[in-house]
Amino acid sequence: VRIALTGTPVENRLAELWSILDWAVPGLLGSLDAFTRTFAVPIERDGDPEATERLHELVRPFLLRRRKTDPGIAPELPSKTERDVVVGLTAEQVALYRAAVDEALAAVAAADGIRRRGLVLALLTALKQITNHPAHYLGQTGPLADRSGKLSALDELLDEAVEAGEAVLVFTQYVAMGRLLVDHLRQGGLDCDLVHGQLTPAARTELTDRFQQGELPVLVLSLKAAGTGLNLTRATQVVHFDRWWNPAVEDQATDRAHRIGQPRPVTVHRLITQGTVEDRVAELLGATRRLADRVVGSGEAWLADLDDATLASLVRLDEGPVGAGTGDRALVGAEP
Repeated sequence: VRIALTGTPVENRLAELWSILDWAVPGLLGSLDAFTRTFAVPIERDGDPEATERLHELVRPFLLRRRKTDPGIAPELPSKTERDVVVGLTAEQVALYRAAVDEALAAVAAADGIRRRGLVLALLTALKQITNHPAHYLGQTGPLADRSGKLSALDELLDEAVEAGEAVLVFTQYVAMGRLLVDHLRQGGLDCDLVHGQLTPAARTELTDRFQQGELPVLVLSLKAAGTGLNLTRATQVVHFDRWWNPAVEDQATDRAHRIGQPRPVTVHRLITQGTVEDRVAELLGATRRLADRVVGSGEAWLADLDDATLASLVRLDEGPVGAGTGDRALVGAEP
């Protein structure tokens, strides 16, 4: 018996689903090359609805998906509201953004292979840092006020939340940006601290305990270091200061607050700079979530939609010899 357990059957690409099922149910989806031609390319590149439906029909008998939002799974879990907060760039950010794009695109056009790939990744990093704050991109420690649309939006969100007595988690993928945020908020009289990967386990526990006990109204966290494994249910507001390329990583970070044991509704704010690479990333992340839902589906409601012959075939008792071996069998994500 082979059982594969995962919270994210599709994180970015359908090849990830293939790898899981190829181990659990060998041969079900054919070779990776065949799967790529038949399903991955038509679905991911072209949005082919027929290929999507064929793949869904093929894999769903082997999938049991459970989400905490499903009826009866976690009925005590409060609601979660997600909103994109679209902000503009300051004049300084616009100038830096345009200069970075012009310079990088010229270099990319003259390069190839691994060098070209490196230049593209460096450009994406630079643009995300510029949209965060010019000081982040330039390696400065200040000044910070009035130089970033995101920082101004964050100040407004935190003012409202703290005045209402709510606790807030602020996630960023960059430790350097996290330190800038903590310095800025402390200068404004707000008690906060930063959880990052260089903390000792004891120091990390101390900070999270202080937050849970109400000593810190705001906790800034490095997304990779604190996106999993923490229980921070005192927070009712979650802010993603910058976007990660993987929607599952963002969801896991949000779940530090929106999890079993949380008695109050949670609001998630995603800060997005208008007209920038972040706008496109937001669209890609939404498309990735939709892709996972279309292919994987959820629950066992699909059983009610089977035709009579298919249902009979599925539930029919196999009357083969008692004790006869059937080779490797698998039900991915099955409950006992």
